[in-house]
Amino acid sequence: MKHALLALGLALAATTASAETTLRVHYAIPTIWADTQDALAEAFMEAHPDVTVSLDGPAEGYSDGVQRLLRESVAGTAPDVAWVGLNLWRVLEARDLAQPLDPFLPEDPEAAGYTGALLSLGQFDDQQYALGTSASTLVMYVNPDLVERAGGSMADFPTDFDGIIELAAQIDALDSTTEGVWIAPHDWRFQSLLGAHGGRPMTADETDITFDDDAGIAAASLYGRFASEAGMSSMSENDARQAFPAGTLGIMFESSSLMTRFSEGADGRFDVTVKPMPIVAADDEVYLPTGGSGIVMLTDDAETQQAAWDYISFVTSPEAQKIIVETTGYAPTNALVVEDESYLGGFYEANPNARVAHEQVARYAGPWYAYPGTEGVAVTDLIAADLLEIIEGADPRETIEALADTVRGMLRFD
Repeated sequence: MKHALLALGLALAATTASAETTLRVHYAIPTIWADTQDALAEAFMEAHPDVTVSLDGPAEGYSDGVQRLLRESVAGTAPDVAWVGLNLWRVLEARDLAQPLDPFLPEDPEAAGYTGALLSLGQFDDQQYALGTSASTLVMYVNPDLVERAGGSMADFPTDFDGIIELAAQIDALDSTTEGVWIAPHDWRFQSLLGAHGGRPMTADETDITFDDDAGIAAASLYGRFASEAGMSSMSENDARQAFPAGTLGIMFESSSLMTRFSEGADGRFDVTVKPMPIVAADDEVYLPTGGSGIVMLTDDAETQQAAWDYISFVTSPEAQKIIVETTGYAPTNALVVEDESYLGGFYEANPNARVAHEQVARYAGPWYAYPGTEGVAVTDLIAADLLEIIEGADPRETIEALADTVRGMLRFD
């Protein structure tokens, strides 16, 4: 009898051990996500004690992260789940690495908070490959103290680019330690300016580049105008992200996801204020690409896939989305969080900046466009390099038209 009980105990122990799953999770941008990822993993494991979440060392940025995932897939060491930029999950889909999520989605996605617009952020060719986990659009961060010193007024803050450039020039002229305006030479920022002018990166059927039209030239020209008319320097993104909360940068075009970081960084030195993007085109022509992250399933192991889906559905649930909004400044990607005041009503009352940013997402958000094919990441790097050339004095029209022709060759349009 003792031997039988011992055998039964060993069998139960083996069953319990086999039921435990370790889920490897990849993410990027630790300056925004490290604490939040820890909090999400802890909350998930508390609700799912049979799953252990193991967070990989984070990548510095989304592009670096995708390149790492591609290398790991070749080596057979890819994680089970990955948080990636909303414009980059298609790089994984194009290599058959992202697993379709359709078999796991609830029968009524809307009831779970997955609206059609939110699902569109991770859809391609009528299949769901990613779910949005955080959303942001480009906003203006403003230092009211520098605005007042320059003779401006927050009550009468300019709403068009001409007025912003004029005010930025006045801030830049205050003294040698201040800068008026800054925006990163980056594909997402350029797409945002392009969309504010009513433009699009490509045709809907992806057969040609369209960012070299009038809207694209106007968007690119802003980089040159910010530099030549308002004194914008070519400082690095990290330096700019330190300069604004330090109080030496007047206006910064940046992701709404950085609200918490900037407010904490300012540490009471000034009242960080968020203003919406200036809109040039008619509302029905505008789209602001939705930055932030989406989550993809990489594992093809059936048992691990179920644990991966449990994790994916958790981090996109209202409870987890509340954590993300409150700790990062990103807008939520679950409609129930916005519709039910019990989740964020008090948060919005205490954080009017967040309401400004999240309302902009609701009004103008569209997919962050990903250039198709294996050269997609290389295209975004090329755009960033050419925008930097415009900041440094290159002619916007000539640069953008040459860039468009180069991209056509890279994407091999017939």
